[in-house]
Amino acid sequence: MKKVSFTEMKHGTKEDYLFLDKHERKYAGETADRIIKFMSGLTETLEGYQVSRLEHSLQSATKAFKNGESEEMVVAALLHDIGDELAPMNHSEYAAAILKPYVSEKTHWIVKMHGLFQTFYYVHHLGGNRYKREEYKDHKYYQATVDFCENYDQGCFDPNYKSLPLEHFAPMVKRIFSRKPYST
Repeated sequence: MKKVSFTEMKHGTKEDYLFLDKHERKYAGETADRIIKFMSGLTETLEGYQVSRLEHSLQSATKAFKNGESEEMVVAALLHDIGDELAPMNHSEYAAAILKPYVSEKTHWIVKMHGLFQTFYYVHHLGGNRYKREEYKDHKYYQATVDFCENYDQGCFDPNYKSLPLEHFAPMVKRIFSRKPYST
C-alpha cells in the first residue's frame, strides 16, 4: 500500500496530495454508510428515558416522513440527536456540523438550534428560563425551529409508537450525503 512521502504536511508533494485526495473522496463518499452503522448502535438509552436514542430518532424521522416533510428534513429529524453520544453538552451543534455541507441553511439552523429551543419543555423545572429561545423570535427560521421541536422532537419518546425501521431511511440518508456539498 502506498503512503505519502512526508511526515510534516508542509513537505508534501503534489503527487502526495493527489494520492490523498483520491482516498479522501472515497472516504467522504462512504459517510452515509458510517452514519447508518452508528445510528444502528444507539440501542441503549440515557438512564431514565422510556425509549432508546435510536427509537427516539426513528420516531422523529417517521413523524416527519408521515407528515410529508422533504427528504432533507426527514434525514435531519433522523440525525438531529446524533451528537448525544459524543457531544452531550452541545449535541445540536455536533449534529448540525455533520449535516451542514449537505443541507440548506434553514435545515442546518433548525438542527443547530433545536437543543436550545427544546429546553422550552423542561428547563423551568430545573430553575432555568424556558423562554430563552425568544432571543431568536425575529430570526427567519425561528418558527420553523419551534415547529420542529413541537412536531419531531418533544413528542418522540413513546414506547408504543410504531416507527419505521432504520432501513427505511437508509436510502434517504445516502441520497442526502451523496449531494454535492453546499458551500461551507
